[in-house]
Amino acid sequence: MLQSKNMVTLAINDMPVQVEEGATILQAARKLGVEIPTFCHMDGRKPFTSCMICVVRDAATGQLLPSCSHPAGEGMVIETGSEPVREFRRETLNLLLSEHTGDCAAPCERICPTHMDIPRMLQQIMEGRLADAIVTVKRDIAFPAILGRICSAPCENGCHRGDHDAAVQICLLKRFVADVDLAAQFPYIPECAPASGKRVAIIGAGCAGGAAAYHLRRYGHGCDIFDEHDASGGAVRYAMTEEQCPRQVIEDEFVIVEKMGARFIFNTRVGRDIAMDRLRKEYDAIVLACGELTQDACKTLGLKYGQRGVKIDDDTLQSSDPQVFVCGGALRPTNAAVRSEAQAKAAAYAIDQLFKTGKAQAPPSRFDSKILRVSEDEIEQFMQGINPHARVEPAAGVSQGFTLEEARQEASRCMQCGCRKPDDCKLRDYAEEYGAGQKVYAAAERQPYTKLVHPCGVVFEPGKCLKCGVCVRLAREAGEELGLAFIGRGFDVRIAVPFNADLEKGLMKAAEKVVTTCPTGAMSFHARR
Repeated sequence: MLQSKNMVTLAINDMPVQVEEGATILQAARKLGVEIPTFCHMDGRKPFTSCMICVVRDAATGQLLPSCSHPAGEGMVIETGSEPVREFRRETLNLLLSEHTGDCAAPCERICPTHMDIPRMLQQIMEGRLADAIVTVKRDIAFPAILGRICSAPCENGCHRGDHDAAVQICLLKRFVADVDLAAQFPYIPECAPASGKRVAIIGAGCAGGAAAYHLRRYGHGCDIFDEHDASGGAVRYAMTEEQCPRQVIEDEFVIVEKMGARFIFNTRVGRDIAMDRLRKEYDAIVLACGELTQDACKTLGLKYGQRGVKIDDDTLQSSDPQVFVCGGALRPTNAAVRSEAQAKAAAYAIDQLFKTGKAQAPPSRFDSKILRVSEDEIEQFMQGINPHARVEPAAGVSQGFTLEEARQEASRCMQCGCRKPDDCKLRDYAEEYGAGQKVYAAAERQPYTKLVHPCGVVFEPGKCLKCGVCVRLAREAGEELGLAFIGRGFDVRIAVPFNADLEKGLMKAAEKVVTTCPTGAMSFHARR
């Protein structure tokens, strides 16, 4: 007859829990559904206790204990989120980040006013996955075919490939994806959330107003767009030539917004044909995207005017009237189209938050590790495994754009210098959660960027490694002949293949498992998955 195991009872965050004797505090917490951060822990394996991010506090003794290895004890009272615990975790993260060498967001994505995931789009184009690429583009940009023709391409100024030979033609590739989609029998129409019952009046049917409606419809809010002209497009229609931006492109992109459920009301000037006070009564929010607002216009609209124009909250674009938001040319007459799109996207988010929470809020900003300046030697590291081909120019000319093969060739020049796992990195998630910083304990000189490339497509970037030992243990479990090991001692310890062998020699069996288990982007696939 099997003897039943002894049980211990403890309290975690004032909640009682009973576990078998020998179970860890981490296991007890998970039984309650309490999340504790971990880096080095792997279920089913012996504790490694190297990262110390999983510490909790014993309320009786005041001790901080590693929950992944410390056994749960009878009568323990454990705190998992008290300030001493959070402070210890924050300091742990500060130390880990102090020697972190890598970008969370690629410089091109960071510079783009809309913060579109450019590296993902380029990867998808390179692989010929154009249907996926347009989804990536239109997550952030309402009018990529228009912008692909008139955007000043600030993103290309940040492209590290430009430090090697020439920047990737990001803007033209975005246009290629958009043009292919518009030419399809059924162009992509983003899915909209269920109707919220809220209605927004948008003044101005240019790129800013159209983009505001695009994003608001995605949130499920009703949109009526008023414009004094008889067609949509604003400045791109009435101030640009056919050569600069073909009218058919304008028609095709704005009809998408209409198919998403926005209603266009033309030949209607606010203040002449419809009163602002009426809009305030009939709509839950108003977006001004109508061109320059003079001091007299602001006075008429009941809005405060400052030295730089209409006064707004810089983060939410909310005016002195909490019901009214401002973007595009109404905010800055000389606004670039891509900046107008970015403002429209931000205003739509703020309005959505206003409807949901009662308070306009700015889009959340993610923790972003930055390398900033890179040396010539580091550029050569980035270039490993990357297409060395010179910049591709469209054979038929810029006005005609890329062919598929030209687009794939040009996209393959991207060095993928941002993180390949930007949405699956525990270090980034925890840095945000605990308010950690990269520069709290930063050395005078950062470690140089290095990259190792496995023939099977695995990329190891040691500067992003936490030295948690997960890859070392997985390689050992897989029976790798060389595997990976801790090299050096103290602060100089690093993960590497023994005997200075190539990454291929260390990961002949466990490459896939190592990549999927690595808690950061240190081990990743060359192609994002």
